[in-house]
Amino acid sequence: MTSIVVTAMLVFLAAGCRSDGRTLPSATGSIYEVVVVADEDVYQSVRPVMEADMPCLPQMEPYFHLTHITPSLFDDFLKSARNVLIVETNSDTIVKALYSRNRWSKPQAVCRITASSKEAFGGWWQANGEQIREWFVREEQARATRFLRGSTNKDAREAMSRRLDCDMLVPEDYMLIKDTADLIWCCNSKGSVRRDLIVYRYPYTDAQQFTASALFAKRDEVMGRLVTASVPGSYMGTEYNIFPPQMRAVTPLVNGYDGKRDAADNSGSFYAYEIRGLWRIFNGEAMGGPYVSLTRLDPVNGQIVTAEVFIYAAGQKKRNALRQAESILYTLQLPHEGIQSQQNGSAH
Repeated sequence: MTSIVVTAMLVFLAAGCRSDGRTLPSATGSIYEVVVVADEDVYQSVRPVMEADMPCLPQMEPYFHLTHITPSLFDDFLKSARNVLIVETNSDTIVKALYSRNRWSKPQAVCRITASSKEAFGGWWQANGEQIREWFVREEQARATRFLRGSTNKDAREAMSRRLDCDMLVPEDYMLIKDTADLIWCCNSKGSVRRDLIVYRYPYTDAQQFTASALFAKRDEVMGRLVTASVPGSYMGTEYNIFPPQMRAVTPLVNGYDGKRDAADNSGSFYAYEIRGLWRIFNGEAMGGPYVSLTRLDPVNGQIVTAEVFIYAAGQKKRNALRQAESILYTLQLPHEGIQSQQNGSAH
């Protein structure tokens, strides 16, 4: 096995037309589905990473659903898939990964990995497979964010601007149900999956407010007061025992989620943290589901802003609904970033 392998992180951005002038066809396939083009034994080494269970869901669901294609069967029809991972193990070069967008269709994400041998690839994949998976996740999230720009709720955005001095691409099908001095609550209860978006702020005093214990406690305080069920005395809380919430630092983006978000360092200097976990109703009905929150510092107003989405879909899979809802969070813009006008008009 090669002792040293190198990754070439190159991204080519393609527009809707090819260099030869032909228009690209629309990508095929479902969200969070990847076509893996590789030999059988290579595919079997890819699966544990790409099909790993997504964290903080009430039932097991993989990061991605995979479709395996051997290289000889990878024809023009299959090249239109929205996500494609190609592994070639007959190259004379060291291991490298080449990323591209809109190679054969649009929108499309393609990662081509070349290695001198299957053994060289196996060692490289063990060290870098999760990074490849995260790139495909970011690509799916970026598509969802771009879709949000097409139709937003003007009333919700105006309330968010007026109350919280921030902006977010709240989808048009999310209804504004609560509008107070420091909190906005929007909900999409259409269909069999309920999606809720809650954005609130509170004064910033020191960096200790961005520790896991402080953010968990603040969530329980706000949600416990705000969200109840039909049984008197019931309230929403966080599930800490079965699936404890997970927190990570993230890099905030001025213009929303563009597919380039990476984990920040752990020093807290960015003051931007994502938390994934499970919520449940205490002292009431047996209700619960997943949530994702993004907490950031607003240095202009001296406030901490938390945006959270949570969903309720009893007896149904929740991965796709949660992923689509959480894409809203990364469109958050704070005053020092310059709130920009979107297609449906500015919030100001």
